[in-house]
Amino acid sequence: MNRVAAVAAVRGLALGDAFGEAWLLRPAAEFESAVLERRLPDGPWPWTDDTAMALSVLRTLDRHGHIDQDVLATAFADAYAEDPYRSYGGSMHEVLRAIGQGEPWPVVTRRKFGGMGSWGNGAAMRVAPLGAWFADDLDAVTVQATRSAEVTHAHPEAVAGAVAVALAAAAAVRGAPAGDLITTVAAGTPDSEVASRLRRAARIAPSADPRHVAGMLGCGEQISAVDTVPYAIWCAARHLDDLTEALWATVLPGGDTDTTCAIAGGIIAARTTLAGIPSAWLTACEPLPPWLTPEPDTAADDDNQPWPD
Repeated sequence: MNRVAAVAAVRGLALGDAFGEAWLLRPAAEFESAVLERRLPDGPWPWTDDTAMALSVLRTLDRHGHIDQDVLATAFADAYAEDPYRSYGGSMHEVLRAIGQGEPWPVVTRRKFGGMGSWGNGAAMRVAPLGAWFADDLDAVTVQATRSAEVTHAHPEAVAGAVAVALAAAAAVRGAPAGDLITTVAAGTPDSEVASRLRRAARIAPSADPRHVAGMLGCGEQISAVDTVPYAIWCAARHLDDLTEALWATVLPGGDTDTTCAIAGGIIAARTTLAGIPSAWLTACEPLPPWLTPEPDTAADDDNQPWPD
């Protein structure tokens, strides 16, 4: 396991999430000019369900060393019950309430959308820390990312999106060259529209305008894994060693900016930590819980002890 990289991924994910969420509150008429002029939104920047669920993923890994799906489902439901006002997606309110009330998660998730399950971007937005954790074993990345996705998203496209982001984070930790990242991720992503768009993304020059790339790949406006993950990974690959520049690029086209920035932030910070982030950003971002330290709390590894608060 690589918990240090996983914690760094959570921190980058949370920063991207909070940064992207702050832009959602900006009037549309001034959005593009403000981004191009690098005018930061006023703080504080609260993080959303992207970060809340990523924290549950890390806590599950701390406790078990792998994704125990029942434990993760309970962690998601408990975090939701504690604070349901984290901008959860519409279908997740029903899913997490039902799990919290004792319904089995496989039943809950598979009855969504006429039995197809959700193909939203929620499984992908939270998974970068898992990819960093298992970076030394890419087969484990795929298996564990799949297990983490299935708890809330039964649709194969949502699972493919989660696998792709986890593989991107793992590749970043392993020192993959920026020019090879998307091709590497596409090769390991299950056959899907997500994989197809990743292959398309691999052919787009890093110098391309993110607004044009969003027009080809999507930028989360449909809140699906298909129209979110390929764009976010392209942005991460474009600035794989510069988190600040990556987030400015990612947010430019608009769309589901908290999620695209969370994905890009988690991938890049797994590799770079928060090095080079301006102090104003760190001050504006909502703090993360104190248990999130580079070393795990020993109580979290003991099934007879509570998780840290």
